[in-house]
This record gives sequence, C-alpha cells and structure tokens, in this order.
Amino acid sequence: MVRLPSSYSILPLLASLLALEASVVGAFDYSAALDKTLLFFEAQRSGKLPVNQRVKWRGDSGLSDGYAQGVNLVGGYYDAGDHVKFGLPMAFSVTMLSWAAVDFRQELVSLDQMGHALRAIKWGTDSFIKAHPQPYVLWGQVGDGVSDHCCWERAEDMTTPRTAYKLDPEHPGSDLAGETAAALAAASIAFKPYDSAYSSLLLVHAKQLFSFANRFRGLYDDSIGSAKQFYTSSGYSDELLWAATWLHRATNDDYYLKYVVDNCVSLGGTGWAVKEFSWDNKYAGILLDGAGGAYTSTLQQYQAKADYFTCACLQKNDGYNVPMTPGGLLYLHEWNNLQYPASAAFLLAIYSDYLAKAKSVVKCPDSELQPQDLLNFAKSQADYILGKNPMSLSYLVGYGQNYPVHVHHRGASITPVSLLKAAVGCVEGFETWYKRPEANPNVIHGALVGGPNANDGFTDDRSNYEQTEPTLSGTAPLVGLFSKLHSLPGNSAASYNQESQKHSVPYHKPQAPLPVQFLHSITNTWTVGKEAYYRHKVIIKNVSEKPIRELKLDIENLTGSVWGLSPTQEKNTYGLPEWLKVLEPGSDCSFVYIQGGAQAKILVQAYH
Repeated sequence: MVRLPSSYSILPLLASLLALEASVVGAFDYSAALDKTLLFFEAQRSGKLPVNQRVKWRGDSGLSDGYAQGVNLVGGYYDAGDHVKFGLPMAFSVTMLSWAAVDFRQELVSLDQMGHALRAIKWGTDSFIKAHPQPYVLWGQVGDGVSDHCCWERAEDMTTPRTAYKLDPEHPGSDLAGETAAALAAASIAFKPYDSAYSSLLLVHAKQLFSFANRFRGLYDDSIGSAKQFYTSSGYSDELLWAATWLHRATNDDYYLKYVVDNCVSLGGTGWAVKEFSWDNKYAGILLDGAGGAYTSTLQQYQAKADYFTCACLQKNDGYNVPMTPGGLLYLHEWNNLQYPASAAFLLAIYSDYLAKAKSVVKCPDSELQPQDLLNFAKSQADYILGKNPMSLSYLVGYGQNYPVHVHHRGASITPVSLLKAAVGCVEGFETWYKRPEANPNVIHGALVGGPNANDGFTDDRSNYEQTEPTLSGTAPLVGLFSKLHSLPGNSAASYNQESQKHSVPYHKPQAPLPVQFLHSITNTWTVGKEAYYRHKVIIKNVSEKPIRELKLDIENLTGSVWGLSPTQEKNTYGLPEWLKVLEPGSDCSFVYIQGGAQAKILVQAYH
C-alpha cells in the first residue's frame, strides 16, 4: 500500500489533466496555470481533432472550410466565444506562443510542456500554410462575424456561412500578411531543434509573405471588410518591421536587419512612443536588445520605444503612464482588457531577461529600473489575473476555487455532442443555453476572460461579453509568462515540490505521475430556490501499465451525496465500489456526486 501526503492533490479536469494545487496559502502555482492555458488552445481548435485531443467536450468542426471557394482551409483556431477564424489575432497569438517556445525554451522543457506548446503552435502554422497556396495570396479569414454572432450554437453544429476571404495584389493586407510572416518565422526558430524540415518549410512561407506584405501595401480590413467591425487595424507599418525583425532572427540575413534600419523613420519604428503591446501594435517588441553592430545607434532608438513602454507600465514616466485600476491592473480598453496587461507582462518578462544578460537598466524620468523591477511588475499582473485582486477571483477559468462559470463561449455553454447528440439550432441555442442562469456545463480551462472594469468590478454573466468572453490573443502571452514565473526562486510550484520531497515514501516519488486520471463533466443542473445544483460525473481511468488495487480517494469540499464509490471509516474517504476489486490497465469506472456551488476536490490518498 502506498500512502500519499495530503498535499498531493488532483483537480478533476475536463481534459484529464493533472494539476497540483499550491501548497502555500496566498502563493500561485504557475505550472498549473500554464497547464490550463495550453488546454485553452485545444478547446479553440477547428477542424478534424487528433486522437490525443485532451479537451473531450469538443468534436470535429469546420470540416468544409474553404471548399466552396476551391481551397482547403480546414483547421486553425476559433477566435473567441464565436466561430470566426480571424487571421490577424490568430497570427499574433501564434507569434506569442512561438516567442515563449524560443526565449523560455528551458523553462517549458523543465515543465514537460514543450510538446504541448509546439502542438499549439503547429495547429496554427499548419493552417497558415494551407491559407498561403501562392506567394502573393493569403486567405485571411473564415466566417463572418455578423452572421456568426446571430447564432448561439456549438462549433460541431454550425449552420452559419463559412465564407472565406483572401488577400492578393489587388486586395492587399500588409498588416495581416506581415503578422503571419512574423508568426511563421518565430515558429521556424521554435521548431528548428525538433523538426528542421518543418522549420525550413515555415521559413519559406514566412519569406514569401513578407515580400507580399512589403510589395503590395494596404490595410487588411480594407480588403476584408467584414473584419473591420471586430479587429480594425490601426496601421501596417509595425507589422512590416516586426516581420523583418523575426526574419532576421530566424535567418541571420542582414537584408532584414537593414530593412528595419532603413525604414526606421518611414515606418515609425523610431517615431512616436507607445503604451500598448497587442495584436494591433508591436512597436514596443521590436529589437528589444538594441544590438546590431554598425546599426547599433539606430537600433538603440528602437529600444528607446521599449524603454518608454516599460516606464509607462511601471508608472515611472513623469505622469505619461498606462492607466491602472485601483487594484493595480493595467487598464487600456473596456472590451476584453485583460489581454493587454497579459501581453505587457509577457513582454516585460522577456525584456527583463534581455536587460539582465546585457547588465543594463531602464532609465525612466522618475527612477532607474533594474531587470528585477520589470519581472516583479510582470508577476503583479499575473497574480492579479490568478486571484490577487479586489474580487478575489481568478480570471483564468479553471484555476483556483473561484473563477467565472458563465463564460461567454458557445461551446462551453452547451452540453457537448457526446452527451447531447441532437443538433442545437441557432435560435434554440439562445433560448435554451445562452439565457440559462446556470453555470456552463463545460469548463473551458485556461480561458482568460475579458476581466474587470476600470474600478476592478466584474459581473459573471454570459451576456456580459466585454468581461466574460475569452480570446486567443489574451491567453497566448500567458504561456511564456507563467513558464518564466514558475522558474523563479520561491514560486508556489517550487515550494510544493520541496514540501513533497520531505514526505516522500518508498517506491513512489510524489512528483511522479499518478496511475489514474480523472475526466470531470457536469451532466445535469437544476435550481431549488436561488441555489443551483449540479450533477457531476467523474471517470477514473487507469493510465498505468499495472493493475490498481485498494485505491483510496479523499473528496474535499463535498456538500452532497456520492454514488458509485464505497465509503470507508475515515471521513470523506472513499474506495472503489465493492464489485470492483481491481482497476485494470486502460480500464475505467465512474462515480457521481451532487452539490451546489464549486466542484469538489479529489485527492488520491493511497493505492496499491
């Protein structure tokens, strides 16, 4: 019999993911948060899902995208709580994922998350390759936001038009083509140590797209008018410089470096200062280290833009600062604001590393900032997101005990096709699912919702899309941010591992994977008075190669009844049902419990 320390806990995740709760009160487990952010990208997948898909409430969808126009555009990511594949924010998200895989490679590898990160990147880059069938053609969007938003249905049931929109020399889009080139170039660096052939393929497409973006200039939303209402571009100059920067890093070709230098004035690289880093504005992220041999003086002007951004974020810019909420969150826009502090925090974490390696500092009008100051501020934004805020609410869905449960997301708000096989129609979705007061039946782990208002207030309401809708561009920067924060001394995950090692037992190290995984789903909901109750089904699966006997589970925060497990003499401790003495390799069993409020926490106490 192996008895595990009580701190070794398993959260019952919809995606069969094991996550460790922080063992230090008030600290955050960045590794668990990272796990969830990568799951979000699986929840947003369009196309034919792979056999190793971990988010089980999703199914195949969009299997004919592009076919009506003679091109295969199956795949890619749905943008947010809808089912439009918007090219610009998707490309930016892939650039952010790739940057994390490049600059925080060691951190991701140490967390055993590099595989998931590369798969998330490849799901995007594969779709970009399909969307780029000719050197000067790029399909930049599938679906129409207006018609899509008139329906509330699962991706698997889509009945809305899947119109595809393309860029070509007569319909240019330098911003979208440039960002896609940047994403492919960054991804080529990320894949180079693991798949050099794929890395080279990505680079071919990146070079062609940069040439297209530079030669045929124009705003993408002038060519794809349906995007203007949702992702209006403020300009394409930053994307041209951004793409050239990533291509120089990927190829070490001075042509791209010279392009950045020669166009520093005409494309605004050394012009006005910026207080935002996002899918629409990349100036603050261009050539952060300021290196470049004979071009050093010009590139240092680019770095000055990053310095201005840094000073403005840390409130050291002589009054010209980024606005903040009373609770300490950067606040730039009413709609989906959290994506902006997430991007800023990731960029500051990157810049902190660059400064530390160069033994440099940022000289602001109000003070001098050390690299650690940038990292501390990045941590403050991450901690706000994870629950250190006036609402004591985690804005990362699935993390912690208190997070939004009425997320503005079609797929998460409707029972999955595996349980409700009948199609949910356009109007039916609004009447039956959108308007229902109960929590979403599917937890969309890792979704960063829009977040609080300027006064740190938040309303968890499905119709409150400004605050409760997640986006690709919001979650993507968190992958690098959480991986970096996890590596810092004293973080919650490190404290957990040290504590676990103190209580290690013979033949089983607590940090090793457990032989069981849990698949959690909500199969029914109802209301009694003002209290909502949920029927939770948990599947226990033996993922080891050995039979399991005498499995003991602790179920914490349980307020209702349990069916399908055998109670023991110990309080809140249960064993396998009497009829099941052994859980064979690959087999599973299930149990059900009913309660109101948050789901219970399952702890593996012992097994043989």
